[in-house]
Amino acid sequence: MEKRRILITGGCGFIGRNLVNGFADAGHTVTVLDFGGKPFRDDVTFLNMDIRDKDAVIDACAGMDSIIHNASIVLTKQVQKQMVWDVNHGGSLNILEACRVHKIPKLVYISSASAVYEGKDIENGDETLPYSSISQADYADSKIRAERDSLAFAGKGDTAVCAIRPHVVYGPEDNRFIPNIIDRAKAGKLTRAVGNRDKLSDFTYISNLVDGVMLAEEHLTPAGKVDGQAYFITNGEPMAFFDFVEDFVVAMGQPKITKKVPFWLAYSVAACVEGWDMLKGGTLKETGMSRFAIKYMVTHHYYSIDKARRDFGYEPKVSLAEGIQLTVEDLHAKGIYV
Repeated sequence: MEKRRILITGGCGFIGRNLVNGFADAGHTVTVLDFGGKPFRDDVTFLNMDIRDKDAVIDACAGMDSIIHNASIVLTKQVQKQMVWDVNHGGSLNILEACRVHKIPKLVYISSASAVYEGKDIENGDETLPYSSISQADYADSKIRAERDSLAFAGKGDTAVCAIRPHVVYGPEDNRFIPNIIDRAKAGKLTRAVGNRDKLSDFTYISNLVDGVMLAEEHLTPAGKVDGQAYFITNGEPMAFFDFVEDFVVAMGQPKITKKVPFWLAYSVAACVEGWDMLKGGTLKETGMSRFAIKYMVTHHYYSIDKARRDFGYEPKVSLAEGIQLTVEDLHAKGIYV
């Protein structure tokens, strides 16, 4: 395999860190662009840099063969709107400008399956689904705009571009989704499901996502079949959201989730939580208590991965059950165990 110079934005977070390890372990020369992140490998160059700093970002990208643009703020609450847009969309525009200036051959944009979600059921949706036409959260809106601009950049210069759309990524060292589950379980707040638990969701084990991104980057060539395309990358094993959460907490020795709360009540509580957060100035911590997140729990939203299979040979290697087991084992080894 040809060794390349690869820059990964947001490379110190959960997904980014795993992408860095995947590309570096494959022998590529990796540079990380992250704001405030801590270096974790001696064979990787770390740049402490704000993705919003256009000139610095352009300079950092000089000489790269590929950019994996992963940096973003994941926040489903409707707070800190300007910052979310400046990082998620503005940062992406800076990366695109760097690609134009330096004629970067490849750009993989890490997008989100929420780009097509409108609060309604999606069952085995594919990439022909249109972008969401309604505004539900600035996170989703900014990711849509960034994906659209990134894919529109394909074919206009020297850079081949594709977008990867994961959904609910989990695994060892997750710093958002799994910690929320643990905190709620410890506090005795995971006793009720929202709704009837009959709606299916997709989940993505972290190493499967890394495999998908690496395969897409490898197959990405100007005017090739991957250039200008978006791809859903998940485990391909849809299951009810609270069934997944229950499997996780039971594996950690906690009781099953036997009660439920109606959607309208959970949605109302989430609205109040968002309102109170906004009055306090709006925190960037994602807790899962947002109107957007509550809608996720009571609608089908799972996607076909056939296009990724067909275009670059993606196949999830770690099942949901195996992923839960690996994550729990890691938590136990680190003493983070309920």
